[in-house]
Amino acid sequence: MRKRFGQHFLEQAWVDKLIRAVQPSSDDTFLEIGPGRGALTARLVEQAGRVVAVEFDRDLIPALQAQFAAASNLHLIEADALTTDFCNAISPAPSARVVANLPYNIATAVLQRLIEQRSCLTEMTLMLQREVVARITAEAGSSERGYLSVLVEAYCEAEQLFDVTPHAFRPVPKVWSTVVSLRVRPKIAVEVKDEALLWQVVSAGFAQRRKTILNNLRDAPANIQELLKKRGGASIVLCDACIPPLRRAETLTLEEWGLLVNALY
Repeated sequence: MRKRFGQHFLEQAWVDKLIRAVQPSSDDTFLEIGPGRGALTARLVEQAGRVVAVEFDRDLIPALQAQFAAASNLHLIEADALTTDFCNAISPAPSARVVANLPYNIATAVLQRLIEQRSCLTEMTLMLQREVVARITAEAGSSERGYLSVLVEAYCEAEQLFDVTPHAFRPVPKVWSTVVSLRVRPKIAVEVKDEALLWQVVSAGFAQRRKTILNNLRDAPANIQELLKKRGGASIVLCDACIPPLRRAETLTLEEWGLLVNALY
């Protein structure tokens, strides 16, 4: 295990707690990201119909291959989760449940990639740094709310399951973790004319957190500027969306982001 991967391995009692929360069944296909030394993988292999495990650390691969040599329902893939096509990886299964103890240094990037590939994922049970879970579950008006909060709310139903002490890991990290369940919605939770534009606008809105939504829109990328100009400017668009221009991005609800994007048309 190489330090640069930011891996911390979970002790067995906490693996068991995670399994009780997930409740695998023989009908399930699971996608595990970062099997590490195989503690969680072993429990999944026992209870799930099929397990696809994606491990990036090539130093861990030989031990995993030896440990699970007799496991016919495990497919081990040596790959980077940040570039893996998850839907292809779980094939021929049409969908899978995700379980992962994500390395802190890539957790948010992997989460965004999972959401991008949500068409073949039904649920994600993720162990993340506690501060990350606070951000992704932050409601409108919270200082923790940001781009990731809005993204997760749009595509998933989030539920915090339990906190995990640093002493549950080896080596012991300096931070607490939280296990969160993200159930993928059948469709985006807001009526919006252009989904791609929604995320460009949300990104622009949070570009400088201390600025008002009006000022962040005025500094937005060129394509958004062009749309604002056609509609008479940022102030008029915000007025059309019934959003006071002096509000900040973290105060906007998902519905208000949708109104803002739709007001650009």
